[in-house]
Amino acid sequence: MAALVCGGTLCRCSFGSTNCALRVSGTVKGEGAALATIKDHTKANLSSFGMCASLTNPAVASATAAALGVLTPQPCVPVIAAPWSGGRSDIKVGGVPAITNVSTAACAYAGTIKIVRPSQSSVKA
Repeated sequence: MAALVCGGTLCRCSFGSTNCALRVSGTVKGEGAALATIKDHTKANLSSFGMCASLTNPAVASATAAALGVLTPQPCVPVIAAPWSGGRSDIKVGGVPAITNVSTAACAYAGTIKIVRPSQSSVKA
């Protein structure tokens, strides 16, 4: 069974160098922290995954070209235009589908963002 996701949950981008804690905008709580929804996908929710290594990121492509083709990661500034996928339409938080530890989000620079470790442990979807 998938675990519901709360604020503080660690997320990881496939092109990032570090994890990022998810900041949740809602106020409905589970195990003391606010529950996450598919709408928690903006820069306010996921600020940075450290250094980006995606060549579809213009900053990385430019730095790599300047380094004569040697991959040169640049600071991550996620661009997540669409809500999380895999939300639970049968479990709503403030009328919006909740996300679980199997939900994913996509960065415009080809990265896939996944839940590394949900901060919610006992409430199962």
